[in-house]
Amino acid sequence: MRPPGMTRDSRMVWDDCLRTIKKSVSPQSFKTWFEPIKPVQLDTEVLTIQVPNKFFFEWLEEHYVQLLKKSIRQELGERGRLVYHIPDSGSQSNGHSSSNGKLDTRPSADKDSEPVPGSFDAEMIKNPFIIPGIKRIKVDPQLNPNYTFENFIEGDCNRLARNAGLAIAKKPGGTAFNPLFIFGDVGLGKTHLAQAIGNDVASKIESKAVLYVSAEKFTNQIIQAIKNNSVNDFVNFYQMIDVLIIDDIQFLSGKQKTQEIFFHIFNQLHQNGKQIILTSDRPPKDLEGMEERLISRFKWGLSADLQAPDLETRMAILETKMEEEGVDIPSDVLEFICYNIKNNIRELEGVMVSLLAQSTLIRRDVDMDLAKEVIRNFVTTINKEITVEFIQQLVAEHFSVPVEKLHHETRKRNIVIARQLSMYLAKKLTNKSLKSIGEQFGGRDHSTVIYSCKAVQDMMDTDIVFKDTVEEVEKKLKMSLNM
Repeated sequence: MRPPGMTRDSRMVWDDCLRTIKKSVSPQSFKTWFEPIKPVQLDTEVLTIQVPNKFFFEWLEEHYVQLLKKSIRQELGERGRLVYHIPDSGSQSNGHSSSNGKLDTRPSADKDSEPVPGSFDAEMIKNPFIIPGIKRIKVDPQLNPNYTFENFIEGDCNRLARNAGLAIAKKPGGTAFNPLFIFGDVGLGKTHLAQAIGNDVASKIESKAVLYVSAEKFTNQIIQAIKNNSVNDFVNFYQMIDVLIIDDIQFLSGKQKTQEIFFHIFNQLHQNGKQIILTSDRPPKDLEGMEERLISRFKWGLSADLQAPDLETRMAILETKMEEEGVDIPSDVLEFICYNIKNNIRELEGVMVSLLAQSTLIRRDVDMDLAKEVIRNFVTTINKEITVEFIQQLVAEHFSVPVEKLHHETRKRNIVIARQLSMYLAKKLTNKSLKSIGEQFGGRDHSTVIYSCKAVQDMMDTDIVFKDTVEEVEKKLKMSLNM
């Protein structure tokens, strides 16, 4: 208990709140939504906290308001209140009053003031059916109907982006994440997620004009508009779109005229409360050859990255897709494929197509032999022997720690256990000497390797859960190399 009369500051109160909150949310949610919050000021029964942006405020209000209310009243009494401070906005909001208009000063869209396109060539955007004198337009959204939220499997690698997409689909242009900037490496689902938002809006809100276009096609349209002296009509048309999705925005790099025209379209759409969704292979700050004023606007909303899916997510994706095709896949085959295809969902889908072709066209059962044949077409470098480096990579992935941490001095328990297990498996599964193994863990000596091996064996003898973990990691190693 805290000594009577002890004075608490905002940091102490918020730390106490966090202890309560941490018991009620997952570690990932705590790290994502509560660790970035900073206490600012304590005024008797009112605690002011700083959140990174309006997106955070809206998310906390929608998903965690009752938990925040409980924790703050537990610390400050029944009259305790929470106030949000958003940097650069100059606004604050009562944490338990979700209808504060001060936080959103953007003007609402004025439908009656929408421009009507004139001589703009409608064929540059496939069949938009522009009818002179009628303000509402009907546009072919250019969406793939197979890209939906239902078949976009959620995991830690994409949860933030997917949940933001769902919120946008319910209220396009009406959330704090406008624009939504989705970025990540090739084959991680950026196009799928962006089009899923468009498909959801198009199916549920018929009054909204949705359009998907690649940055390359957008550039070609501008070139044609310049040739036809119809740039104004081109801009007018795009300003009538309610949800604009531009894929691979990085391809506008170095195209000054295209960026200039897009800048004006972006401003008009954003000012009128229209939704903008952009995808890229890199975050806004890393876009080279892009005007600073555009990069600044890309940062206005939410930048959400898609990361490589973990094993469980890869397995869920493959299993779901095979079930959709009516093909049964044994669990050991499923695991084997997902151990070997790690970084690219597109490659995973390629494996699925190959399995389906073999299964349906030549009537082969989907078994381990078939999976090995198919995998060889996708994995260019196959490890034929277990190496210390490979063990380190797989163990680090299993424990969700950076592999380089296994080489450094640290007392963090999860890293220490990962390092000791890596040494244990290296001694068991490779022909390396104890001295050689130790050198590959930051220059440690043979006695450290011996100690680590004994520590792992002792834990296996006394902890059945840890023993299962060791067996699972060893199984992963052997399966990944069983080609």
